[in-house]
Amino acid sequence: MAEGPEHTLVIIPARMASARLPGKPLADIGGEPMVVWVARQAALAAVGRVAVATDSREIADVVEAAGFEAVMTRDDHQSGSDRVFEAAMKMDPEARAGVILNVQGDIPAIEPEAIRRAALPLLTSKADLATLAVEISDEAEKINPSIVKVIGTPIGEGLLRALYFTRATAPYGDGPLYHHIGLYAWRRSALQRFVSLPPSTLERRESLEQLRALEDGMRIDVAIVDSVPLGVDTPADLERARKILAPK
Repeated sequence: MAEGPEHTLVIIPARMASARLPGKPLADIGGEPMVVWVARQAALAAVGRVAVATDSREIADVVEAAGFEAVMTRDDHQSGSDRVFEAAMKMDPEARAGVILNVQGDIPAIEPEAIRRAALPLLTSKADLATLAVEISDEAEKINPSIVKVIGTPIGEGLLRALYFTRATAPYGDGPLYHHIGLYAWRRSALQRFVSLPPSTLERRESLEQLRALEDGMRIDVAIVDSVPLGVDTPADLERARKILAPK
């Protein structure tokens, strides 16, 4: 795998359509659109070339006005992964970048270190992709189906190899449960393979896209981090983000 910033793309998928929070990428947080917050944090991670992938000219204009790169993509993608891969093909048609990070556009408080941490397992293992998780400390989260849990086997300090992802409370018995954070570092070849596959049986059942990769035999490694970045899906989430990111 090619390594280093010149061989890594950091792509933020963003679209205006959102059932619970229309126009979410442009939601104002402290005087700036949410997608700009995410782009800035991604740039601070300093792991590669950063761009926002979008089907909205309005989003692209805002991103470019803030000094970041925007890539226009089709408006019929079924998932963020599809949008990210199209953007990667446009940004790097010669396939020089061996790693592609998919950073969700609705996590404005993501720490740059978390973005860096997501890519690290690819440097030391044969994983096809890597992601993040946090140990669950809130008992209510353990039984909340909105909290996706990753079941994995330890492979090193702060590292798991994912065996399954689920909305159920699992695994059974004593021991930690882990909250999955939907930020992915892909080997380019794995992402290309992934987007060519149809949605899988368990992916449909759990409504979890990453299960398509596991069902196809891909290896997913998971880096354990200390905190869950706030994801903005509802107006209440947006208000929390505004408080978290308010000028001190």
